[in-house]
Amino acid sequence: MKVYFIGAGPGDPELLTLKAQRLIGACPVCLYAGSLVPAEVVAGAPEGARVMDTAPMTLEETHAEILAARARGEDVARVHSGDPSLYGAIAEQIRRLRADGIDYEIVPGVPAYAAAAAALGQELTVPEIGQSIVLTRISMKSTSMPEHETLENFARSRTTLAIHLGIRHLREIERQLVPYYGADCPVVVAYRVGWPDQAFIRGTLSDIQEKVRAEKITRTALVLVGPVLGEVGDFADSALYDAARPHVLRPRLSRKGNSA
Repeated sequence: MKVYFIGAGPGDPELLTLKAQRLIGACPVCLYAGSLVPAEVVAGAPEGARVMDTAPMTLEETHAEILAARARGEDVARVHSGDPSLYGAIAEQIRRLRADGIDYEIVPGVPAYAAAAAALGQELTVPEIGQSIVLTRISMKSTSMPEHETLENFARSRTTLAIHLGIRHLREIERQLVPYYGADCPVVVAYRVGWPDQAFIRGTLSDIQEKVRAEKITRTALVLVGPVLGEVGDFADSALYDAARPHVLRPRLSRKGNSA
């Protein structure tokens, strides 16, 4: 018996990996986070499978379902949104599985920031503009952040930020980031990426709060901040395909066309 932590991606059922789709279709038990994972994602569960939405359940209740599945000798598909390694709350589940000697495997999924960039039709690592991405979140009452992992600390690098759980804290995001990025720094709020009603709101640190308020968005949104999200204009081509920069798979050619 094994538990499979499966990344369902941000919402679009077609963004499931082949492995994720196969496992969902094979496991007699499917536990999925229904608040963030559409029912269509787990529609391929086997006929007669025990399919449960864990949104209203506690950690101990979901673990009890896993223990019951072990007693029956049944594999479990534990389906999470995005990629399970990012805010998937799987660490505490794994701790309990290990304590009970239950085998598990993690199947990665498409994270929200990657799906958002694809939907926006852009690269997040543009040469000379931005080459790094910080994945972080706003500290909440339920789960605090480590004291050194603050927006202000990350902002000092002026790198691209992908801020989870921050849609209700845009004023605080503006306050902490403007001294480093400037008030006109581009911001994109990506709402329910991959769902039929997905939406993207573009603005700046100074006006994004008003734009989001007008759309009445209060949850299920990712806040992206950084210069790469704007009109970057001229920038250098990367060296990856530069003919003047040979590498082992593309040696420099001599004037006669022979490998140098």
